[in-house]
Amino acid sequence: MMKKKLFINGKWLEAKNYAPLRSPYSGEVIAEIPSATIEEVDMALAAAYEARKVMAAMPSHQRAKILENIANLLEKRASEAAEIIAAEAAKPISTAQGEVARTIQTYKFAAEEAKRIKGETIPMDAAQGGEGRIAYTVREPLGVIGAITPFNFPMNLVAHKVGPAIASGNSVVLKPATQTPLSAYFLAELIEEAGLPAGAFNVITGSGALIGEKIVTDDRIQKISFTGSPAVGIGIRNKAGLKRVTLELGSNAAVIIDNGVNLDKLISRCVSGAFAFQGQVCISLQRIYVHEEMYENFVEKFIAETKTLKIGDPLDPTTDVSALISSKDVERTLQWIRDAEHSGAKVALGGTSEGNILLPTILLEADSCLKVSCQEVFAPIVLINKIKSVGEGIDRVNDSKYGLQAGVYTDNIFTALDAAEKLHVGGVMINDIPTYRVDHMPYGGVKESGIGREGVKYAIEEMTEQKLVVFNRN
Repeated sequence: MMKKKLFINGKWLEAKNYAPLRSPYSGEVIAEIPSATIEEVDMALAAAYEARKVMAAMPSHQRAKILENIANLLEKRASEAAEIIAAEAAKPISTAQGEVARTIQTYKFAAEEAKRIKGETIPMDAAQGGEGRIAYTVREPLGVIGAITPFNFPMNLVAHKVGPAIASGNSVVLKPATQTPLSAYFLAELIEEAGLPAGAFNVITGSGALIGEKIVTDDRIQKISFTGSPAVGIGIRNKAGLKRVTLELGSNAAVIIDNGVNLDKLISRCVSGAFAFQGQVCISLQRIYVHEEMYENFVEKFIAETKTLKIGDPLDPTTDVSALISSKDVERTLQWIRDAEHSGAKVALGGTSEGNILLPTILLEADSCLKVSCQEVFAPIVLINKIKSVGEGIDRVNDSKYGLQAGVYTDNIFTALDAAEKLHVGGVMINDIPTYRVDHMPYGGVKESGIGREGVKYAIEEMTEQKLVVFNRN
């Protein structure tokens, strides 16, 4: 059995305490993981704080080269990386392979952006009193970035914090999700080989409350980048003081299907958006609003396509849907389904579980006040409801405390432009599902979906400080 060590100041350190890590699919213990004490967390913070000077002084071409090395090393060990994700997260191996490919791309984007961090010149003489002065801005690293990451994309969402941090000359203390620490320690192995200075990247695992509290409140941390639940994110914002904070929080993403669109072109896409990685995706398709003229046909085709999904072992390359991350989540979602049924919703498919696997579930006519409608299910559950117009669909999408991304399928350009303007979300996907994301686009939401933007270039902007320099030539 694997027994991991803390990665602090470029060294692998035996921890004082350990806890078992179990497979979500089989329940078997797959590793022993360090449970860091407050003293061990403090060691990581001290190492990162000292390394910030080295990182800030490092030329951008050198930071870019290190990031290229990480990408190349990961590419060589891609199969191993995918198997780690499948084992610790029960992510189907084919989906895990896709995540690894995206992670490689994210580090490559970071390497490119490391060489494009620039300021601007300011025309001082545009103002009276500005004559004879030359001004320009530069962007400088903040210092130490505290990265707190979730289980659902344990490599790529880590890359979206670590990549931009290194690219912009910061050091990092990473607290990965309790269920998916193996991916983070695997990254530490790559980073050690890639040539990053000691202390510039540190991994600490254990209690989220203990480690998170220390990272959020410690004065040596200049920025928190967090992906997780709204409740925890709001708590971080309240405690962080004047630290920079980026929060990627919850969602109950929706798509609108306009009258007249070709359903055969979009059904499999919508099924994938709803059930990929068991719906445990921040922009998983949770709500579908279909024009009443298309509704029955859409539901029939959607159910038929969902029935083709294969359920089973995440390490089986043919598996589409496997176990949820914990048995508690299975219990929670089954209760939400029962509550929806009692309130008049119809279970068109699924609604039951096999071990820790919740079978893909389709609910019809679910009221907007139900938990499955207004909260984030983070499970393979999708609602399909009937609307009279796209305008009604927009109103129902906006009737949510979340606003990460939304999709609209329509053949009418005016309808598309209207939806793009009126949907209150961080990203609008025209003729696609809200689950679409590539790694260099600005990504983030409004309302309780968070603050700030990820996407490598945009994360770098939030991990650097703008400084103004003015020369007086008079």
